[in-house]
Amino acid sequence: MRITDGRDEPRARPDGGPPESAHRVLSNVAYRLLGSLTEAEDAVQETYTRWFALPEARRAAISSPSAWLTTVVSRVCLDHLRSARVRRERYVGEWIPEPLPARAERNGLPPGSTATDPADHITLDESVEMAFLVVLDAMTPAERVAFMLHDVFRMPFGEVAEIVGRSPGACRQLASAGRRRVAAARTRELGVPRRSAVVHEFRQAWQRKDIDALVRLLDPSVVATADGGGRTSASPVPLRGRDAVARFLVRLAHLADRLDLHERTVNGQPGLVALNGEDVLSVYAFDFTHDRIKSIWAIRNPDKLRPWTA
Repeated sequence: MRITDGRDEPRARPDGGPPESAHRVLSNVAYRLLGSLTEAEDAVQETYTRWFALPEARRAAISSPSAWLTTVVSRVCLDHLRSARVRRERYVGEWIPEPLPARAERNGLPPGSTATDPADHITLDESVEMAFLVVLDAMTPAERVAFMLHDVFRMPFGEVAEIVGRSPGACRQLASAGRRRVAAARTRELGVPRRSAVVHEFRQAWQRKDIDALVRLLDPSVVATADGGGRTSASPVPLRGRDAVARFLVRLAHLADRLDLHERTVNGQPGLVALNGEDVLSVYAFDFTHDRIKSIWAIRNPDKLRPWTA
């Protein structure tokens, strides 16, 4: 995915509004920078507010509205990331990026449906996989913006420098540091069919409360992290090691009247959704090493599950 350079892009609409295609581009940039659909929408709306605050003559003189909007939304996101670090220190428990459903699966929508939701604007590719977003969240705000804008959206370092407030050389170093973090976190890739098969086996073993089968599917160093945000019950610290994680999962299964798990696409990858009737209780995302699960992310904060229940 790359940002248009503006040479052949549509100009602003006759009513002074930005190009029709702008919202999708801005939503994709903002979600990847912030890891939150709600915060991304707020950043996009702030960007539009700044656009319409310009005098009409100033808007008409902008040769590339999409480039202007992308620059502004990136600056808004950078400011938000800097302040978000302070807010997340006060967050109850672990913070996990907001999970995204596949549009065709959300509420049983068939492909081609015209129903819209903010999540529908996000392109599900490898740059929104939960494992990738978790690595991004460990970066400094400047690293994250420089890496994402250059490596994912192909923005030249000169333009990145204007957004980050550093020299092009400094931004090149920031992006390189981000690239090293991503490379260090990568493990042997599994294709989607094999990932789906592992998640399927995991769901069945969990529903059977089969601790031995769960242990076989988990990497010895597996880490399970839950995000309840203080809104619902969740382990306040990550669980580590396959024996501890397997025992905990079986304990959860015994506590539940009925463990209603459904295989769904989470951020473009095979995942699970836990339901109580029609209510979404949790969304589970996974990362893998070889043929085993090495990371489990359980998102339980109701505020982060709105795209799954809307």
